[in-house]
Amino acid sequence: MKCLTVSELVLATNGKLLIGNENDRVYDVVIDSRKASSENVFVAIIGETLDGHEFMSSAYEKGCKTFIKNESSSIKLESSDINLIEVSNTEIALGEISKYYKEKFDIPYIGVTGSVGKTSTRDMIYAAVSSKFNTLKNEGNLNNQLGVPLTLFNLDEFYECSVIEMGMSGFNEIEYLANIVKPKIGVISNIGLSHIENLGSQEGILKAKMEIATNFDSSNTLIVNGDDKFLCTLKNKNHEYTLKTFGFDKDNDIYCEGYEMTEDSITFICNINGKKEEIFIPTVGEHNIYNAMAAILVGISLELTLDEIKNGLKHFKATKMRLDIVKNDKMTIINDAYNASPDSMKAALKILGRYKTRRVAILGDMFEMGEYAEYGHRLVGEVSIGNVDVLITIGNDSNFIGQEAKKLGFYEKNLYHFKTREDAINEIDSLLKEEDVVLVKASRGMKLEKIVEHLNK
Repeated sequence: MKCLTVSELVLATNGKLLIGNENDRVYDVVIDSRKASSENVFVAIIGETLDGHEFMSSAYEKGCKTFIKNESSSIKLESSDINLIEVSNTEIALGEISKYYKEKFDIPYIGVTGSVGKTSTRDMIYAAVSSKFNTLKNEGNLNNQLGVPLTLFNLDEFYECSVIEMGMSGFNEIEYLANIVKPKIGVISNIGLSHIENLGSQEGILKAKMEIATNFDSSNTLIVNGDDKFLCTLKNKNHEYTLKTFGFDKDNDIYCEGYEMTEDSITFICNINGKKEEIFIPTVGEHNIYNAMAAILVGISLELTLDEIKNGLKHFKATKMRLDIVKNDKMTIINDAYNASPDSMKAALKILGRYKTRRVAILGDMFEMGEYAEYGHRLVGEVSIGNVDVLITIGNDSNFIGQEAKKLGFYEKNLYHFKTREDAINEIDSLLKEEDVVLVKASRGMKLEKIVEHLNK
């Protein structure tokens, strides 16, 4: 990060300097007191369970001299050698500082969102554009109102492009992030059932995802999955921005005409401007062809050559716990435990179904489904048929997966359900055989990576 002066922090946040020197400089912005040092500013965020103001003293003990606090907080830091800025809302202030800071860099920003696969889409876009540009992207799950600003603080003169994933669980959250990032290019991977509990319907999800186009004009491009039944409705409308679509349907701007998939890679034929191009990606799953096509359109929009795009996609690396395929002495494990929704569950099961040896699915609950919980889990049960030989479910709502599979003819003796992850770990060794292919997938809160760790022992 380039330095910011205390006066710039006051300007960006519209804050009030209670004590300190406006010419002092900081070289990083942190919200975790454990990362505090003499060279950064500590922003005291008030979270659901922790109040950052309670950790200002800890940050000071680590050498931190610059602090931003909420005017509503009565917690004080009794010291005369600090810079203390007071603002109306520290969370908003964090975003405003990042918004101010990113304006120092005249580079293209790509915003990525979607119900399913937005992280893989981000990683695919990153792979493509990194073949030409030094590119910054979010790490891990830093895709919310805190994570996006913290990501932007990593910008410096090295970077020539930035790919920013934007997550949300309700309305106005993508809009908030879009106002910070101001993406030149927006990408929406699809409209699924994730967060439907908060958004009410898939139409509501579409509306929330379209917030990425906030402030778009003729200089902007929106890239969407043209096969998606909600996003495809954008094709017949007039827009102030440029709309580009991808998919398997031939009415998209670019489309896949066919593909071959091995255990660890895909080669597909993509029609681009009427010409058939062979594209290789070192990953599996039909959904990753969609992700690659989104990356191709981003690359074209940034004036990369097709050779540059192809070369970038060859070096694609997925974020951990997203279709990580690991082979140990006993079995093949498909670790997709980072998160789950009905659409991503179905995609993972189809990948499992391609294997020739015994296929085991260990599936946990999908959260934030609300009144759609039973429906969504039963959809996964449907896709289990023909793709799974042994079905193990863990949690509460995941029991509907097994119920639906059983109703559709799944062999009952190969159905197992456990209330807790610990119960499953106690029994799982007796249920598996050598050379099994084992898929592990659930929502983040289920922490099924513990199952993966057990299987890899």
